[in-house]
Amino acid sequence: MGTRVVVTGMGVCAPNGVGLPEFAAALRSGISGIRFQQKLKDLNFSCQIAGEPRIETIDLNNYFTKLQQKGLESSGLIYGVMAGVDAWRDAKLEIDNDNPLDWDSGIVFGTGILGVDKFKDAIYHVDAGNVRRLGSTTVMQTMASGISAYLGGMLGCGNQVTTNSSACTTGTEALLMGYDRIKFGKAKRMLVGSCSDSGPYVWGGFDAMRILPRKYNEKPKKASRPMSATASGFVPGSGAAALVLETLESALERGATIYAEVLGGCVNSGGQRLGGSMTAPNSEGVQQCIRDALSDSGVHANEIDAINGHLTATTKDSLEIRNWSLALNRHGKDFPYINSFKGTIGHCLAAAGSIESVGTILQFSENKIFGNVNCEDVHPEILKYANASRIPQKTMDFAPKVIAKASFGFGDVNACAIFKKYSESKQN
Repeated sequence: MGTRVVVTGMGVCAPNGVGLPEFAAALRSGISGIRFQQKLKDLNFSCQIAGEPRIETIDLNNYFTKLQQKGLESSGLIYGVMAGVDAWRDAKLEIDNDNPLDWDSGIVFGTGILGVDKFKDAIYHVDAGNVRRLGSTTVMQTMASGISAYLGGMLGCGNQVTTNSSACTTGTEALLMGYDRIKFGKAKRMLVGSCSDSGPYVWGGFDAMRILPRKYNEKPKKASRPMSATASGFVPGSGAAALVLETLESALERGATIYAEVLGGCVNSGGQRLGGSMTAPNSEGVQQCIRDALSDSGVHANEIDAINGHLTATTKDSLEIRNWSLALNRHGKDFPYINSFKGTIGHCLAAAGSIESVGTILQFSENKIFGNVNCEDVHPEILKYANASRIPQKTMDFAPKVIAKASFGFGDVNACAIFKKYSESKQN
């Protein structure tokens, strides 16, 4: 059967919940983390709402030394360290600078843009001739690999420590990169995850593209509407999440909590051909990614109980449902249950895949399928492929055994991971 890979720790810093208990409760109850942002109004944004983690009351001393906090402005780095440290602690792994280097543990932690606010300050200082005022942490806070390097030093990881970047697919890709490293015997455990900065410098480009909702500034909780006939664009979000992946043998030896098993997955690209482009998916690429994920996992399409889709609340949602239906050859009432968490957290960009993977896995321990928010008017094109009963409006009691989680990102890049409720035998 080969090496089995399981999830033994998770951490999350999401717009609707910081920490696993708060995040799980928010998904269970459909609590939104999308809020009006005065700073966006002041800057004349058309879309003045976003999902941003509330960390004002979090004691950063639990994550950073006083020296590290000096000049710390990278929101993505802060979110990522919080999620990564929480996942490590959740897995009951030690954080001790006196411990020897751990050659068996590594990190794949992705991001899109890191430290954009810090970079803005650096530009101002350089242009003003004040290079010496940049501070010693500017490079660490603005280079993409700053997040993985930071966590690698905190945790003493001696295996591969790297950062990936694949737009909206980043988090799911990071998970599968870590999975592959363990599966092929190159590591015993990997901390995987992703993060995304908050703020107008990250979200402004999307506002300029006019792909964000503009009519919900006074009712932000209603704005993100995945699979809805009245969807009018994605709501930008931010945050981070992290998961500890580990060999089953190591997890059992340590007596660790096992949240789920990672059966496999696929990462591919549609090549921006056959209708695919920088912003639109090639349907053949998406379908091939799903089929190859099933093949890699040794799972039949009929075994998929639920899907957590990419589903961003744009016109492409119905196309995504069509692709799932064709790839799985399942239609109508035979279509798996499907949900999108973007109705409550928005589209968290590079952090989306990891935050949504954590939410997906929580459904195993909760014995529930979390409901879809703002989807009371399912798009009629979607109903051609999936029966309305497969798109639960509220959280429902159901004990899934196998869930597919996918991300389809900017640049026509795809990733699909297959999770299974842990049991001693892979066949059970």
